[in-house]
Amino acid sequence: MKKYILKRLFISIITIWLIATCCFFLLRTLPGNPFATQQLLSVEMQQRMMSYYGLDRPLIEQYFTFMKNLLHGDFGSSLKYTGQSVNGIIASTFPVSAQLGLQSYLISFPIGILFGIIAARHRGRPIDYSLVAFSVLGVSVPVFVLASLLQYTFAIKLGLFPVALWSSMKHTILPTLTLAIGSIASKTRLMRTLMLEVITEDYVKTAKAKGLPTWKIVWNHQIRNAIIPMIPSLGMEIVSILMGSFVVEQIFSIPGIGAYFVNSVRSLDYTMTLGLTVFLGVFVVSANFIIDLIYGLVDPRIRVTK
Repeated sequence: MKKYILKRLFISIITIWLIATCCFFLLRTLPGNPFATQQLLSVEMQQRMMSYYGLDRPLIEQYFTFMKNLLHGDFGSSLKYTGQSVNGIIASTFPVSAQLGLQSYLISFPIGILFGIIAARHRGRPIDYSLVAFSVLGVSVPVFVLASLLQYTFAIKLGLFPVALWSSMKHTILPTLTLAIGSIASKTRLMRTLMLEVITEDYVKTAKAKGLPTWKIVWNHQIRNAIIPMIPSLGMEIVSILMGSFVVEQIFSIPGIGAYFVNSVRSLDYTMTLGLTVFLGVFVVSANFIIDLIYGLVDPRIRVTK
């Protein structure tokens, strides 16, 4: 188990370094500079600003400076938001995005698992067809279309919830549902498939032959074994929720990290884009590392052996 942990840790560190390096050099290939869009700045003033932030130095020197600051956890200052550090913006906006993602996950995980179990247990019946149709629609409909439909139906027509903003618990319901529905659909489809595979296994037939109660067979032999392969997908689930929340935050005017990320890319705010990308990369890689450890504990077969 120790070798497995060390190997996963090494892979995680290399992955973070590759994310930071690739993002740094790819950003520098974009045409223009962060201050060219500011019409009030003359060419001379733009050059001074480039010099002030060290953007006129050789690229390799900028890279080593960036990596040195990164090792100290310093993402630098934003080029567009004067007087604000990237660390400060992350500290103030990420909790909002995390709350949105956490609420969506707490709703989608149990409901998706439950729907998948119900569909598999009633295979070929109307409820199975209904849940399969729901999962296909939930995965196929884009997030922005679903968000618009929920806003129009529950906010504009019925007036049950606010259209946008993020100032009370009531404001979080529609964006949370927008993210949760697609996640529920994907979990329903995956859990149904895994349950159908487990139902035909020999140990399930043996349990039935022994005369065990149906609920014990379903819980101890079917659900517990079917849910294990879902653990590695939790990492990608976190990624999809985070990436999906960027679009949802724009639609519902949520003051999360998504708006800053989109605006930083559009305005060539190098430090902001790098800082947010690396931060999200570290978050996702760390989540995958923890999930890999959990998977190694749950299923010893995947541990690294000689």
